[in-house]
Amino acid sequence: MTPIDNRIFVLILQHPQEQDKQLGTAQLARLQLKQSLLKVGLSWPGLRRILGREVDPARWGVLFLGTARTAAAAATSEEILLLDRKGQPVAGQREALRGLEGIILLDGNWSQAKALWWRNPWLLKLRRILLQPKHGSLYGSLRKEPRAESLSTIEAAAFCLARLERQPELEAAILAPFNRLLAKYRG
Repeated sequence: MTPIDNRIFVLILQHPQEQDKQLGTAQLARLQLKQSLLKVGLSWPGLRRILGREVDPARWGVLFLGTARTAAAAATSEEILLLDRKGQPVAGQREALRGLEGIILLDGNWSQAKALWWRNPWLLKLRRILLQPKHGSLYGSLRKEPRAESLSTIEAAAFCLARLERQPELEAAILAPFNRLLAKYRG
């Protein structure tokens, strides 16, 4: 595996009960991305404390699933959307997305990810990023997802970085080790 030199920092916050999943992808994503950090726990005092430096919350986004109603209301042809606190697309999407310094992914099953969201109120200060992939997860039948557009942690990172950094080839490069893991598991 050759780590990829991503421009946008990826912070993965992992629920402690998710660590030992055989097909979990948080650690794989961390190893695959040079500009990344994996933190395991339930709550943290804030982004500045996690990263050990000053940060502008307006330049950070957190991947946000929202409710099915939120996703339906925001449905557009855009694959990545920034949403406001009410779940509506923000104005100036392109400039806001270009200005992102980092993204946060919540790793765990859906109830664990919700627990991470609610136990870390500082996440509410960040931009909310809604992914709208045109394909389902590579997991297929290996893992049950709550919605067809749900992706694993590494898939979400690859999807997001390829589009935000405007380098479509990043997605395949980031997902190559995951594809090998899935092939080995299915074999």
